[in-house]
Amino acid sequence: MKNVMVINMGLKSIRCIVFNENGMKLFNEAIPIKTAISAEKVEQDPREWWQSAEKLIEKAACECKDICIDYITVTASASCLVCVDKKGTPLMRAFMVSDKRAEEESKYISELDEFKKVYEETLLDMSASLMLPRILWVKRHMPKVFDETNKFLSPNDFMLYMLSGLYVTDYFNAIKYHYNTEKRHYPENLLDALEISGERLPRVMDPGDTIGKICPDLAGRLGINKNAEIVVSSYDAICSFVGSGAAEDGEASDVSGTVTVLRALSRKSSLQSNSLIYNLPLYKEDAHIIGGSNNLGGGLIEWVKQCYYQNEIYPYEIMEKEAGESVLGARGLIFLPYLLGERAPIWDDNARGVFFGIERMHTRKDMTRAVFESTGFIDMDMIAAIEQTGTKINSVRLSGGLARINLISQIKADILGRDVLVLSEFETTSTGAAMMVLLGKGYFTDLREAAEKFVSVRMIIKPNMINHQKYMYMYELYKDTYETVKDLYVRRKKLIKEMVDDREVRIENL
Repeated sequence: MKNVMVINMGLKSIRCIVFNENGMKLFNEAIPIKTAISAEKVEQDPREWWQSAEKLIEKAACECKDICIDYITVTASASCLVCVDKKGTPLMRAFMVSDKRAEEESKYISELDEFKKVYEETLLDMSASLMLPRILWVKRHMPKVFDETNKFLSPNDFMLYMLSGLYVTDYFNAIKYHYNTEKRHYPENLLDALEISGERLPRVMDPGDTIGKICPDLAGRLGINKNAEIVVSSYDAICSFVGSGAAEDGEASDVSGTVTVLRALSRKSSLQSNSLIYNLPLYKEDAHIIGGSNNLGGGLIEWVKQCYYQNEIYPYEIMEKEAGESVLGARGLIFLPYLLGERAPIWDDNARGVFFGIERMHTRKDMTRAVFESTGFIDMDMIAAIEQTGTKINSVRLSGGLARINLISQIKADILGRDVLVLSEFETTSTGAAMMVLLGKGYFTDLREAAEKFVSVRMIIKPNMINHQKYMYMYELYKDTYETVKDLYVRRKKLIKEMVDDREVRIENL
């Protein structure tokens, strides 16, 4: 029986889970991670990641003495920049995914002729949340750090280096550097134009490939099998999709932790392009994963809790009860959920949250209901973008912390007008990482077989089609509200720079 250790770095915590090849969890523990937020900065300390990972690995090895850890992999957020020197030591805190500092650099790159040629090949727009603008920001604003940087890495890459001593990434993570997956190369001409050497980027491998064995001194110090293979999986959104068990054409997966990741599997041979979402090849399945991630999903509920329910003993239960006591449409209240700007599919870093239609009659029940409903509208935006590629979405699998709230799951079914399958395992990211390792090692022939071992459905929620029709009217108003205030976000940004200080706040929850 083979066993896989997964190091899963979420935005709030780092978790270590050990699975056997039948999907059974043999160890599961987490340590919180702090986040520093200041104005447009959102940062974490890579040294804290590794210190926490060492503690978890050592504890797992101690508690699993009777089993052999055969494989170790890492999954974490994508598009987070880690700069390391020649010794692999971080030179600064990591840019996290919702960091906004590189907007000017993104605009600059998007206007280059070299980028326009890259776009023709990849159909991936430039964004401040991607890697090249962030590297350019470091080059412009922290030249000493730029000059001392040996490798520009993602969190996955950094942790894999700490385990193996080698700098590698997977092709899904490499796409964040505008890597061409079809021709298998980084955008050399664009990198030359930016004066960024391609040698400073990690080598690209396929998910499921073995990098090498764990560093001997690390294995001895932490009590891990010295022959344990360090294996590439991918970033959290890809792993969570695989871990959802979506294996048939048109099956979608909504994984809502701090952010919402909504992607679908397409087995169509040709797809129409849509630059608002990712279309990622899954080579070993002869399929594509289509969709993207937003900036806040379950994080919206955490925000509501902090604003309105922080003194409650059982805040989530009360939130669900009160939202249920409101009515469909929250008595005419619309919430735009862009508290940290937005990624797919609107790609608006300037966007912010809006309650539209507040009246004196509205209470926290209605405001909570409006936020709950916005999570369904987020999904509707993404599904509309996915279906523009020619892939019809038949059903949606729900996981992540948000799937624990039954009312939200029903609201999503009603808004989407599709069956919603709530998974038994809410944390699918680690599950998917383990599945990718075992798929790569040949223990499963395909996604379907892996899903049969690792994934089960807890309940199926049917949509209320009368409610669906009502929600479609609300959804049109939701979209029109955003389009109406879109230009005001830019004006607000200019004003806010003069009015708000940039004191740093350290939090444990985004």
